[in-house]
Amino acid sequence: MTLFVNEVPASAKRLLVTLLPVALLSAPLPLFAQPASQATGDELPLEEIQTFAEVFERIKRGYVEEVDDRTLLRNAMRGMLSELDPHSAYLDAEEYQSLRETTQGEFGGIGIEVGMENGQLLVITPIDDTPASRAGLLPRDVIVAIDGTPTESMSLQEAVTLMRGEPGSQLRMMILRTGEDAPREFNLTREAIRSESVKHELLEPGYGYLRISQFQSRTPEQARQAIERMTREQPLEGLILDLRNNPGGVLQAAAGVADLFLDNGLIVYTEGRLSDTAMSFSASPATPASDIPLVVLINSGSASAAEIVAGALQDQRRGVIMGTDSFGKGSVQQVMPLGNGEGLKLTTALYYTPNGRSIQAQGIAPDVEVVRGRLEVAESRPELREADLGGHLDAQQPATQTRSSATERLRDDYQMSEALNLLKALNVVDRRR
Repeated sequence: MTLFVNEVPASAKRLLVTLLPVALLSAPLPLFAQPASQATGDELPLEEIQTFAEVFERIKRGYVEEVDDRTLLRNAMRGMLSELDPHSAYLDAEEYQSLRETTQGEFGGIGIEVGMENGQLLVITPIDDTPASRAGLLPRDVIVAIDGTPTESMSLQEAVTLMRGEPGSQLRMMILRTGEDAPREFNLTREAIRSESVKHELLEPGYGYLRISQFQSRTPEQARQAIERMTREQPLEGLILDLRNNPGGVLQAAAGVADLFLDNGLIVYTEGRLSDTAMSFSASPATPASDIPLVVLINSGSASAAEIVAGALQDQRRGVIMGTDSFGKGSVQQVMPLGNGEGLKLTTALYYTPNGRSIQAQGIAPDVEVVRGRLEVAESRPELREADLGGHLDAQQPATQTRSSATERLRDDYQMSEALNLLKALNVVDRRR
């Protein structure tokens, strides 16, 4: 979601007019500023402005190295936003362009989504088929250092900027993983990340798999095409929608994907302080997959837009949510371009599921909890059956489809294997009805 702003707000103009004379010329403050105890919502508090100006001036005069005014003011704006929440940020021209590239699905880097929690830089999820995922980075890994630079006092945008770079260049990261005492080092090679957000395949005849790795502008149409390709071969008896390690993305794209499985009702709504942040998305009657049995896989790396889809399908009882608790990012950010070619990413609203649930810091709890694991087939000893007995009667039975053997992928992915088994069980019960 993007809000275009072409004019600096009046309060920001007043702030600059107020601060610069005080900091640089030690001139008296304008009369419109009032003491904090008397200030109203539209007025600037006098004491805080004086303190800011004093800090500004002392840095200018006494810091060990000379710092220009522009750098100090830029840092002040960054700090003002970073202290609000982990997702608000001031974006310079490079960072603003980088964010636009990410939402459009093409950028240079290692393919990783990061976030801040309790002052720590965390891996939210690696993007599929990228250097980060191939190296084995996992959700909730703590990034201790990037190219030797500690991340302890680093902002989220600074970290993203360090990780982005020209394809072919090297990146060294120190990672601390839960349950481990010492950090481990990862050496990665940046690539041109041209991520296709949707993949699909037939796991078995009649049972499809739809993987969405993130929500980009084109994701709903790509998902629609994938469903149509699978159903073109034969009617689907069940579909697995995989949203694990999906960090989110564009709000409208999430609503569009949920609409593929719903033919009526509310999908998501948002509420904020400003009237233009209140939005609502509802399903349209035309949908390619309104009656296909559905299992949705989520985990701790499923965040934001992924939680919108899972929450809508759960509240409308459209599918079974399986896996582990999701990440719990229930806020909406607007990206506002500024007149100098830079931008502002600001949290302006919270989103709510159709039943009015806020996911913020709560997450989506699955209907069926299944932890991550690998399926091991136990060796069994030979067993005697009727067909092994001499002289047994041969019953005449109609030809049946042979059971397909479990693929290596299902063996390695216990959650996916359980989702497939649940779809088959749902179809058995449905046929009996």
